[in-house]
Amino acid sequence: MTTKRNALLIVGLMAGMAASGLVSAHGDVVPQPVATDGLTPLGPEWRTENPYRTSKDHDRALEIGSSAYNQNCAACHGLEVISGGIAPDLRMLEPGAAGDEWFVERVRNGAVRDGRVYMPKMADYLSQEALWAVRTYLDSVHVEE
Repeated sequence: MTTKRNALLIVGLMAGMAASGLVSAHGDVVPQPVATDGLTPLGPEWRTENPYRTSKDHDRALEIGSSAYNQNCAACHGLEVISGGIAPDLRMLEPGAAGDEWFVERVRNGAVRDGRVYMPKMADYLSQEALWAVRTYLDSVHVEE
């Protein structure tokens, strides 16, 4: 009985939060800053391939990328990168340089369909270092379709 009652309380609380505007829909995520201390600075010119993939910075990039993903991407792309269908499942993004091209295009230009922003231009909010750290994390959770 207690479990059923708790479930009803949670559902009621979530409904109330949604009605009050405390829960935001897809696309309403405000990007959070990401500290990239310990990563080699990349400068203003965008790289075409992930510079942290095989560098001495790989482990630090993986750590930062995991945190940055959870702060800025998980709301739409899913916890542990497991999409619920709202946004692409980034675990299936091609690994290595082949997937870097799509990644750079999307984080720099975002995604707009029918005049609606589905993904903001994340490069307007996060540094190249932070975004390549996210890409490093995505490579680490890659799965084949």
